[in-house]
Amino acid sequence: MSIQKFSFVAKFCCILVRDLAHMQSSNEIFLHGGCMRHGFGSAKLDRHDRAILDILQSDNMTPQRLIAEKVNLSAAAVHRRIRRLQDEGVVVGNVAVVDPVLMGCALTMVVELHVRRTQVAALDTTCQSFIDDPGVQQCYRVTGGADFVLIVNVASMSAYEALTRRLFLSNHNVTQFRTLVVMDRVKASLAMPLCSD
Repeated sequence: MSIQKFSFVAKFCCILVRDLAHMQSSNEIFLHGGCMRHGFGSAKLDRHDRAILDILQSDNMTPQRLIAEKVNLSAAAVHRRIRRLQDEGVVVGNVAVVDPVLMGCALTMVVELHVRRTQVAALDTTCQSFIDDPGVQQCYRVTGGADFVLIVNVASMSAYEALTRRLFLSNHNVTQFRTLVVMDRVKASLAMPLCSD
């Protein structure tokens, strides 16, 4: 039995992972968190779990019987493990990954954004505007020189200008933004490193 597919939008406090159109493979699986280590906010994964996740992150359409052969388990055991990884929230979604150019979104921008107010209500409103906008592929609340970093996909510069008016210039909480235009996607993936102990 294959993994049940579902699309998802991670609406963690201003960490938005949307469309994910820049990934290299045709299908991706998403893992919660970063390196999967024992400890705060992580799951206990054995070597079989890690091997299964490594395969699924490369192509989540891999039949479970083939996964079973590669990790030296029965297909039933692989199915149980995948179901447990989903139930425990390690695997948070499965989606088809599309080519952004073929979808008409050939331009990718990395945007550094500064806000005036960092109170919860103001941030929630700003975050929600990013979450709701289809042009925002990813949004991260960050430390350092900026308050947010956004990954934006648009069809043209005029479409990007419209997005800046919609999200930045009309938002009184945004004080400034800086746009970096992506010239080449050297690597684009949300596959998690499966850190060992």
